[in-house]
Amino acid sequence: MRLRIAYSYLLIGHLFLFSCGGNNVQPDLNTDNSTPNILLIIADDMGKDATPGFTEGSIKPNTPNINDIRNSGLTFTNFWVNPTCSPTRASIITGKYGYSTGVKWAGDQLSSSEMILHRYINEQTDNAYATALVGKWHLSGNGLGAANPETFGMDYYAGLMGGAVQDYYQWELTENGERTTRTEYITEKLTDLSIEWISDQEKPWFLWLAYNAPHTPFHIPPSEMHEQGDLPAYNQGMNATPYYMASIEAMDYQIGRLLEAIPSSERENTIIIFLGDNGTPNLVAQLPYARDMVKGTLYQGGVNTPLFISGPGVSRVGETDNNLITSTDLFSTIAQLAGGSTSAINDSNSFIHLLSTDGTHRNFEYSEMNDGTNDLWAISSFRYKIIANSSGSQEMYDLLEDPYESNNLLLSTLSNEQQAAKTEMEMELDAIRN
Repeated sequence: MRLRIAYSYLLIGHLFLFSCGGNNVQPDLNTDNSTPNILLIIADDMGKDATPGFTEGSIKPNTPNINDIRNSGLTFTNFWVNPTCSPTRASIITGKYGYSTGVKWAGDQLSSSEMILHRYINEQTDNAYATALVGKWHLSGNGLGAANPETFGMDYYAGLMGGAVQDYYQWELTENGERTTRTEYITEKLTDLSIEWISDQEKPWFLWLAYNAPHTPFHIPPSEMHEQGDLPAYNQGMNATPYYMASIEAMDYQIGRLLEAIPSSERENTIIIFLGDNGTPNLVAQLPYARDMVKGTLYQGGVNTPLFISGPGVSRVGETDNNLITSTDLFSTIAQLAGGSTSAINDSNSFIHLLSTDGTHRNFEYSEMNDGTNDLWAISSFRYKIIANSSGSQEMYDLLEDPYESNNLLLSTLSNEQQAAKTEMEMELDAIRN
């Protein structure tokens, strides 16, 4: 890697931290006064039941590299995304709920007029960062005739324009606005592209790496990348779990390759954020999640996914944080990690203070979906949760007593405490959606 040009004028210093009732603690994010690289890794369709470190699910993949990110950093247990991929990605890249962007379901298109995170970072830091997105985009429909993501304001894009591949070994790569058919295993190729891009950078970088793994189709990764044994070709009706786990293990293998390719001095100055974009698909979902309460739904199995952050400035090593965090919050948090001064923008509230201090953040978290038939939204106040339908129907759950949502409180008389919580959440919903 070329030697980095010094950016001594860009120090992460006075960070204005936002929290709902929290303290404005200002962590020292970089003891060496350098600007951190930021690596955001998004796994596609990886819920807590498929992730080591969480009690949900009895079958777990072997993921030593993801485990290292978790063990050397901070785990967030109440991280909410959207039920499908496009809305989650739109919320991160704009800091807005789908109610504001119109992206509420897989395949919805993000307007090119939106200020995306990559461009915002460069405006906040006077173009101090090189910015890229490698991998799955899926914010311009299914990709046919879609604009090059670079037109949104990132320096470089290479990857998969649509939502999924038909074959992990034969797929279309878009790079520099051109499409080519590739036959390399896609998880490996996306890693190769990331390694090549990072090695070319002469200044701090922000890389959004969006694997399409472990999204379907179920398949057999190269044997050296997984520990699921000698799997036969997958056919409908077979047990899909080993194939799903093999895809996760192959992704973890490639994450290890990427991290090993970064020189140690650069690696030590790299903040890593790992997350799942929505819950596990129903065919491979595990108890305690019911299979009709995972991906594609607003139940916890669909929206409460893994989030790990490690690297310089993350001093709460090996800890878990139970604060309410939404995917929109990553926008302002990442912007502040890059040196931006704004702690709250749009629907995004930075939780950068939680990386070093056990504090408070949101009082509520929100998610939504509209698949063209069902228009629903959800809100939680930590203990209680409402799922509401545009038709007027509602469900309400006590997540402390009933974390996997088997007892709809609205089927019986609410206590005074429950009624007060319901009223408070409904008022917050009105503020968010009106």
